[in-house]
Amino acid sequence: MAKLVYDKNGRLEFTKEMRREYTILAPNMAPIHFNMLETVLRSHGYRAVLLKNTGPAVVECGLKYVHNDTCYPALLTIGQMIDALNSGQYDPKRTALLMTQTGGGCRASNYIHLLRKALQKAGYGDVPVISVNTAGLEKNSGFKLTLPLIRQAMAALVYGDLMMLLSNQVKPYETQKGQAMELVNQWSKRLTRQFEQRSGYSKAQIARNLQRIAYDFSQIPVNMTPKVKVGIVGEIYVKYSPLGNNNLEALLRREDCEVMLPGILNFVMYCVDDLVEDAALYGGGQIKAAAARQALKYLCDIERSLIQAVTQYPQFHAPSPFSRVKELTQGVIGLGCKMGEGWLLTAEMAELIEAGYGNIVCAQPFGCLPNHIAGKGVIRRLRELYPDSNIVPVDYDPGATSVNQENRIKLMLAVARENLQKSSSSQPVLSPAPAQPSQAPKTDCGSLSRSQAASGANG
Repeated sequence: MAKLVYDKNGRLEFTKEMRREYTILAPNMAPIHFNMLETVLRSHGYRAVLLKNTGPAVVECGLKYVHNDTCYPALLTIGQMIDALNSGQYDPKRTALLMTQTGGGCRASNYIHLLRKALQKAGYGDVPVISVNTAGLEKNSGFKLTLPLIRQAMAALVYGDLMMLLSNQVKPYETQKGQAMELVNQWSKRLTRQFEQRSGYSKAQIARNLQRIAYDFSQIPVNMTPKVKVGIVGEIYVKYSPLGNNNLEALLRREDCEVMLPGILNFVMYCVDDLVEDAALYGGGQIKAAAARQALKYLCDIERSLIQAVTQYPQFHAPSPFSRVKELTQGVIGLGCKMGEGWLLTAEMAELIEAGYGNIVCAQPFGCLPNHIAGKGVIRRLRELYPDSNIVPVDYDPGATSVNQENRIKLMLAVARENLQKSSSSQPVLSPAPAQPSQAPKTDCGSLSRSQAASGANG
């Protein structure tokens, strides 16, 4: 049995001995992405388990051990972990918990401390908590963010982004229901095998896999009938997590909508770009800014591969390059607004509107002031710039009933359907993809706009 080791501040460390013996539990946010991240951790020798326990018990557990004025994502992730420990499935003496820590002004930096306090109250004070961060906030001898691990994790996020993007564009139209998700499962298993073999994460391998994934999705038979297109933005956990947003995507699919979610790669690039902007706006940190520029160039290369894979098929909408997303903040919000999702939240709404997903649900967790400012606070300005936009902010917290949330969303959809009926007679119906992919356009980093992507895809 591994010996418990505490640092000078009294924090219980995750040691090298624990790495061999302990199961590491991690909260779930984006199912497609995080299932592959679980595999990445396992391929590096960690006994990682992605938690899938949901339901009222998780919320009640969070309310029991976390103050109810704490932001909703913290309450849910902490509740999910303690509920898992209470289930009896895991030996608390051989279990560790994993939590990300941003290091920024968002309270996400403090989730880990709230989790440790909750564990003490619940009687699990000897369960170590691993901080996953790139800011050097906490270190554990038994957990290291090595370069291969980071590169594989980034590959998993990019693959997840593409499968989420394409499956959401196919699901509402597939002639045989379930084919899109079956393809997601098949590719997830295939990519998992590559990660286990320490493959699939070089830039060339990523580009090749992205091309093959896009081709396979293009071959799913579809019936392209006009549907309401809805974009989802918001705080990162509530935006993606079915637990956090009461299965928002499923609700919208039941309402016969096509759903669009911006990719997680956008958020990663935003976090890296903040380091560059900090140096430009406030001075100092030039070495860190130079490293961030190099990281951003690497991420931009991967982003280009994703965009090129999608633009080969005219029936699919490709995301805008990060540089274009950043441009959309002009005249709306400053780049110095970077708490939480900051300016990215505003920019993603503008990007969705430009792409034809002007019906937007802005998912806002209770207790997230930055999200309300950069989300709800800019809606009026966005409506001035985009008069046809149809945006509804929806609050998610322990006291908000799903009925009230659904009613707000359905009111937005009523307006969306009315607008769709008015324009349906003039909207062209898209055709299925050609049997073989066309040549993808060659692009420079960050230079491909949506209009260029569309023209490249069509010829």
